[in-house]
Amino acid sequence: NRYKLKRGKFHLHRRKIIFTVRVTERWNRLPREDVESPSLEIFQTHLDAALCNLV
Repeated sequence: NRYKLKRGKFHLHRRKIIFTVRVTERWNRLPREDVESPSLEIFQTHLDAALCNLV
């Protein structure tokens, strides 16, 4: 997936709980079809469905 975000290694526990680190992990878990949606509206619909599964 060309849209994957790279996450560095962190030695401090505090760095692991930073917003960008948590978002990177969740973004990379999204299905490829959702990330490569042809329009913003379709992406938002797929993202809403994916986020509902996390809650």
